[in-house]
Amino acid sequence: MVPVRLLWLVLVLFIQHGKANESPNAELSNRPHVVVLVAEREYETQQSLKRFSEDREEAYRFTVVAADPNDRNRLIGLDSLQNADLMLVSVRRRTLPAEQLALIRDFISQGKPVVGIRTASHAFSLRNKKPPEGRTDWQDFDQVVFGGNYTNHYGNDLQVKLIFTDTGSKHPIVKGIDENRKYFSSGSLYRVSPLMQGTKVLMRGQVKGHPAEPIAWTYRRADGGKSFYTSLGTTDDFQGLLLPELLENALLWGLGK
Repeated sequence: MVPVRLLWLVLVLFIQHGKANESPNAELSNRPHVVVLVAEREYETQQSLKRFSEDREEAYRFTVVAADPNDRNRLIGLDSLQNADLMLVSVRRRTLPAEQLALIRDFISQGKPVVGIRTASHAFSLRNKKPPEGRTDWQDFDQVVFGGNYTNHYGNDLQVKLIFTDTGSKHPIVKGIDENRKYFSSGSLYRVSPLMQGTKVLMRGQVKGHPAEPIAWTYRRADGGKSFYTSLGTTDDFQGLLLPELLENALLWGLGK
């Protein structure tokens, strides 16, 4: 007769072996789902964000939603927002079909986190134009979702010096970033002042001869959701040390990790 103690040991080893075999798949299936909207041609963020997401596939499940190559004002695969945990936006001046913009509005109205880079501040509106027939814009997307106030930008020839604020130095999105380094951006500095009430500026940008402008901040939206926005987003920004770390931390912060 087999001793009870031996049977118990075999049972424990069997269970542990099963968990060891199943845990990788379980962990993969439990990854937060991040849907990335990419529809802009100026800064090549489709390539930059593709590399960014590929480097983090063990921690997140990414779905990249890009513009239809035959229709710049339509996004392919936007239905994936319906089961997304976070939306990351890199879109520039696209006016979508009403049903597509409704999906984006619905995601945001649920209080889910949103992260935006660079042209996300003017994602769904045209400059001094009405949308084409059958398409819809969202003129105050910047104010409603990011608490921003994008109006224009300074010259492309002005190097941007990046400065951490006192608030930023204590914020989780800046955690682990070496604040003693000197950071610069080759992208033009966006004019965004004044921001909406409820924003917390983490970094400012400074160009010679002009007042500093917020360049990265958080915002608690009216729907209760959290947003992070930065006007960084050029190819050089993604190749540097700062932006990838900011985005990594922003995902963690947005998802409550």
